Amino acid sequence: MAQFAEYYVNFLWTWLQNIWYFIKTFFYLFYKLFIEDAIDYCKNLGAHVGSFDVWGWICLIIVSAANIAFVFFILYRLFQLLRRYIFFRAKEVDKDRLMEEVARLKEQADQLVKEKSKIFALKLGQNGGFEGGEAAAEATAGDDGEKDVTNNRFTKLVNLDEKYERNPNVVYMTDEDMLTLPQIVTRFTNFAASQLKLYYTEETIRIFFSGMATSKVIILEGISGTGKTSLPYAMGKFFNNGTSIISVQPSWRDRADLIGYFNEFTKKFNETDFLASLYEVSLREDPNFMVLDEMNLARIEYYFADFLSIMEMPDVAEWKIDLIAAPREDDPKNIAYGKFLVPQNIWFIGTANNDDSTFTITDKVYDRAVTLELNNKADYFDAPLTESYNCSFSYLDSLFERAHNEFKISDETYGLIKELDAFIREKFKISFGNRIMKQLKLFVPVYMACGGTELGGVDFIITSKILRKFNALNLPFLHKELTELIDFFNDKFGNDAMPYCVEYVKELRKLS
Repeated sequence: MAQFAEYYVNFLWTWLQNIWYFIKTFFYLFYKLFIEDAIDYCKNLGAHVGSFDVWGWICLIIVSAANIAFVFFILYRLFQLLRRYIFFRAKEVDKDRLMEEVARLKEQADQLVKEKSKIFALKLGQNGGFEGGEAAAEATAGDDGEKDVTNNRFTKLVNLDEKYERNPNVVYMTDEDMLTLPQIVTRFTNFAASQLKLYYTEETIRIFFSGMATSKVIILEGISGTGKTSLPYAMGKFFNNGTSIISVQPSWRDRADLIGYFNEFTKKFNETDFLASLYEVSLREDPNFMVLDEMNLARIEYYFADFLSIMEMPDVAEWKIDLIAAPREDDPKNIAYGKFLVPQNIWFIGTANNDDSTFTITDKVYDRAVTLELNNKADYFDAPLTESYNCSFSYLDSLFERAHNEFKISDETYGLIKELDAFIREKFKISFGNRIMKQLKLFVPVYMACGGTELGGVDFIITSKILRKFNALNLPFLHKELTELIDFFNDKFGNDAMPYCVEYVKELRKLS
């Protein structure tokens, strides 16, 4: 025993000495490399520097700069790797915790469902409805344990709950997916051209994304064949999600035609495709688009009135649509107390033609929406093969929020807008409202963040929000005032600084 103890003590002592020698040698290498030998480096340089000619000095500067850059590059890459590892580790830990929490909650939910079924079965047994609590409990479920939704009054919506419970929509973004707004704009134009053979200018897409940050309703106007329906369709494909296309019918008169109604005879809710698509969006994490094709075939302010009203509320928690008066426990999970909260990851894209078969879109609708005219198809260009974009709504919304914080309308431009407001109010009796000023603050920063200019964003909003109202004026008596307005744009904002406004007023002047 003593001999073994002596051997083991010697072994531990030798082992610890080796560890200490390794640590001491490791730190000595750093000391020798960066401190002790650094003095020798300087002495060696001093011994030779006196004999350097011009080319020798140039070589010294270049080599020194290259060495310093190399050292900083190595340190920077080590820092990046360490940072990426820390972020990855934190994300994985959070993901594991989330999965554990989801599993725990699912287990509790299953237990509660079983207990509820047993209680219900016991009550039925006591009332003579069924005999045997367990048999009655089993009768409330299908053969495979799934809920029987055939008798539910929201059949489509409950089926969607079942679908996404089995396959939830979760968006995981990698470092390569963390694009900026200009990169997203360019990637979409290349994606649409290379994958779908649809061609759009970056200016059009820049306005579209800026409109997304401004309003949940975007109206696409223009002649047939310019890609009004294709644009939101391509957007859906770009974000790896199909776009719902709802054909508006001329017979639509109220909200029941859009979202459906409760049938007192069948005791079921007549669910429309619009309601099913909108409810499915609430179960997803990615951006979604719903097209109201030929939206002005019926009066928009009639069938879409509820949505126009709630989206004016500043608190998004109040964006609720009343569906049914008497809620039940077996209603879809995202319908609480008979109300459905409109999700934030949805944009309603309305396409419109102005002809004899359609209704005029009123100012109530135009003021709440962002209107984009598509009258010309973009020219063909050779785009590189580009894949779709994996992006969550929360990340896209954060880009909009960052743009609002980083880009502001300058005080000088605000002053020019106030002067323009006073001029138009005096000459044409039309004023900038609070809603338009709010939309300017939302639209222009994102337009600038997407690669546009400040005056370019102001130009678009004034044209689509203010000058559009001039169509209702008696233009033949305003030829002089329209000419003065063109001069105002050129004198105050600069020549060619407001092309949308100047071109629009020129077209109005032709009608005067």
